[in-house]
Amino acid sequence: MSTLSKGGSSFSFVQLLQLYATYLEESPVFVPLHLDEDLEEHQIKCIESDLSPPEQVQKATECLQFSEYMVKNPKFSFYRWTIMDYSKAYTSGKITPQLVADQFVAAIRESSEPAFQMSFFIDYNIEDILKQATESTLRYERGQALSVLDGVPIAIKDEIDCLPYPTTGGTKWLHKARQCTDDACCVKRLRLCGALLVGKTNMHELGAGTSGINPHYGATRNPYDRSKVAGGSSSGSAAVVSSGLCPAALGVDGGGSVRMPAALCGVVGLKPTFGRVPQSGVLPLNWTVGMVGILAGTVEDAFIIVEVTVPEIEVMRLAHYVTIGSECSTAIACHLEKLDMAELGGDARVALSVYGAFNSREYLNAQKIRNRQMQFHKNIFAKADVIVTPTTGVTAYTLYDDALKTGELDYINGAALIRYQISGNFLGLPAVTVPVGYDKLGLPIGLQFIGRPWSEATLIHIAFAMQALCISDYKKPQVFYDLLKQD
Repeated sequence: MSTLSKGGSSFSFVQLLQLYATYLEESPVFVPLHLDEDLEEHQIKCIESDLSPPEQVQKATECLQFSEYMVKNPKFSFYRWTIMDYSKAYTSGKITPQLVADQFVAAIRESSEPAFQMSFFIDYNIEDILKQATESTLRYERGQALSVLDGVPIAIKDEIDCLPYPTTGGTKWLHKARQCTDDACCVKRLRLCGALLVGKTNMHELGAGTSGINPHYGATRNPYDRSKVAGGSSSGSAAVVSSGLCPAALGVDGGGSVRMPAALCGVVGLKPTFGRVPQSGVLPLNWTVGMVGILAGTVEDAFIIVEVTVPEIEVMRLAHYVTIGSECSTAIACHLEKLDMAELGGDARVALSVYGAFNSREYLNAQKIRNRQMQFHKNIFAKADVIVTPTTGVTAYTLYDDALKTGELDYINGAALIRYQISGNFLGLPAVTVPVGYDKLGLPIGLQFIGRPWSEATLIHIAFAMQALCISDYKKPQVFYDLLKQD
């Protein structure tokens, strides 16, 4: 367990939280639920909740105008195809979902070869992909596309149920103890819209890390530099979008697990307000801090400012760690009793050992700090529309061969990656990351916008404006596939 030293003595961070929480008057808050508010948001169109998923997609599509401008602008050195680009290509007959699926399968095979070893997916079923693509192609031929998502390749993190695949959570055992019998709610909605669901993406084992190195299914590599990590835990979802294999993918964000890999891989990552997306069919690894999120190539596919100070940010990070660790340990406790620990990667074994050491008093102390931080942030949002931070405190770091078999424990890089992520998860706030540039090695840098509860529309407006400023300088990754190319 991590310790802090001073004057020759040492104490654990849990003791630090206990000492700090002793003087707090706030009561514990166990779930970061926020009341619906009538926010004064400008240029916002509300979509009726009783519409079908395809009808909701159509309403959202009517708000988009940016794609044509981007395609026609000759100043852009690199451009990722959007969902709208796929839809227009299919509708025009220039290409079919069947041909895209063929090119997708060929790209996945190439990316798995020894020269690449990208480890994008834990599982994909070629027969199922081609079957979906054939059905979508026939719908377009009949002029009966279900929505603009019809035939568009979308990948699903292997923490979310999606038939016909088992849900492993990045392990070799969890799918044996918990059967996948139905699609998650979010996947059902995509399927109703005709999305081409292409498989289950790789992830850090049990989501218990930030690198995306998985000793069982391979380390997902960063498309901008294969020697660097993709970030985690939604590593595969970020990498497939970055490499052009999908315009969008689903992830789960419990401690920056969508936004961190999105920033490292140079794509957009959106974590909604807690409660915005139904959690049914998602592994219950961290039920008060985790949320289904979206990774996409551009803001349109994903979804005032004064200087402010966030008090006690390090204490909040430690309280989040106690919370997410306690919830993960509790969620799988019944399975661990029967599990051969050798089936876990080395880093996951260490993480679960630490998680299991937390007690109820420490969890209660963490929830008191959650309440205190919710009040701090409420005061901040009384004078600011959003909080703007770097998405991560470090860009993608080197992936070393000795970590491939056991996983990786890198506290320094892990803490730097997660530094600016915590309030989104611990306090249930919406947040989005947008690529804004590159470091001296050409690795992506992300800028994060954190909003008040239910303000996703405002975040998307701001992120859209930032993307417009930066998109002309976006660079093509080293590993990239153009699925809309026409031979």
